[in-house]
Amino acid sequence: MAVVKRALLFINLHKNDARALADEIRNALEGRGIATRSFTFDTPAGFTREEGYDVAFSLGGDGTVLYAARAMAPLGTPIIPVNLGTLGFLAAVQPGDWKLVLDQWEAGTAPVSKRFMLEVAVERRGKRIPLGPCLNDAVISALGIAKLIRLGVESALPPSVGDKVMPLGEYRSDGLIVATPTGSTAYSVAAGGPILEPEMEAIIINPICPFTLSNRPMVLSPRETVIVTVEEEQRSGVLLTIDGQVTEPLEPGDRVYFAQAPYHALLAASGRRAFYKALQTKLAWSIPGSGEESGVAHA
Repeated sequence: MAVVKRALLFINLHKNDARALADEIRNALEGRGIATRSFTFDTPAGFTREEGYDVAFSLGGDGTVLYAARAMAPLGTPIIPVNLGTLGFLAAVQPGDWKLVLDQWEAGTAPVSKRFMLEVAVERRGKRIPLGPCLNDAVISALGIAKLIRLGVESALPPSVGDKVMPLGEYRSDGLIVATPTGSTAYSVAAGGPILEPEMEAIIINPICPFTLSNRPMVLSPRETVIVTVEEEQRSGVLLTIDGQVTEPLEPGDRVYFAQAPYHALLAASGRRAFYKALQTKLAWSIPGSGEESGVAHA
């Protein structure tokens, strides 16, 4: 059993019916004696563990889920991701099903998907700059017309196994994607990367249009820390983008660290079945015996 006393709503007002659904959820929760707070992306997202939210609702598409996950995962707060966009990989709860999922959560029967996350930091002139968590991917790319950039990539194991640093090579490419299994179906797969089951724990390194065709995507152990160095000689500026929403201009000599976060994103009702249904629909997979050329597997 899960006792829900306080709930937080992340509302993407750019989505149709978001405001009406938020009012419906807020009224229903308050009718149950559950205190609610709403966040609509026009106020600072300053949430602390001491505020004690028991559950959060994401009302929007996958981008809204990514935003909510970065805010709530460090607090251990589960998210009910209600889909108000097109078919998404993360926002798996249909608008008419939110109450059922909440009832299941309170009864302790709702499936919860634990998603591996990365923590990202930049080391610049000896100073470490934390940039927070990442659920989908982080992309290092060029700014300006000259797209080719030079990045040195290393992998380091933790001190418990020797803290060994292994050079993986220098990448000359349009950029580099460092993705989680959740993010394997986003930019990474469009750039030729592998699709990973979303509850796996692993790190994907995927160069974007590499100058050397032998530079291929790699999947690393979650124990490893990926270190990317922005080489000194660049023909353009370099930008780091986290989950498509957080940006940090990079300078020559910067070292970017990607390491396993000590927490997971907790997504209610967004497990394997929802993931494979989304894959079948998005990629138009034919399902043997379904009688459909590109159908969704029946429940």
